[in-house]
Amino acid sequence: MDWPATLYGWTDWLFGLSSKADALGFGQMAARAFVMYIVLLIVVRSGKKRFLGRATAFDIILVIMLGSIAARAITGGTAFFAAMLALAVLVFMHWVFSAIARDSEFFSGLIKGHSTGLIKNGKVDQKALRAAHMSNDDLDEDLRDKGVDDPAKVAEARLERSGKLSVVKKE
Repeated sequence: MDWPATLYGWTDWLFGLSSKADALGFGQMAARAFVMYIVLLIVVRSGKKRFLGRATAFDIILVIMLGSIAARAITGGTAFFAAMLALAVLVFMHWVFSAIARDSEFFSGLIKGHSTGLIKNGKVDQKALRAAHMSNDDLDEDLRDKGVDDPAKVAEARLERSGKLSVVKKE
């Protein structure tokens, strides 16, 4: 075997950069997966801390796109280093949009949505429940999960932007 003489030759040999997807060897696929895992750790850690915590649709879209691009880079469906750049650009855009949304209620509502009041002073807002595509059974289940067995015991319940129900019990 002839060993590569240049840095490009070594990276091509290690990652199969000039190979078609179906020609990647096990070692090249493993090397791509290893590097992509490290890159994703770095990229995700450089993003905001909340984007995997209480995810909104805005955050979930990023996670789906990151996974899709990373998978294509590992399996050879797209250029490896270009995919790493795309990952960094997406997380940077997410970070910028989050910063803008932090300071702009309008922009925040536009990209993250708004919470929906479902119960106020023990009264269920049936119109809001229908608009949220929730049944009374769904609401009851979420209330039980919060330790509440009767909507009359709730001061306020909101369907948050993350899709989770937050409940403030009456005193």
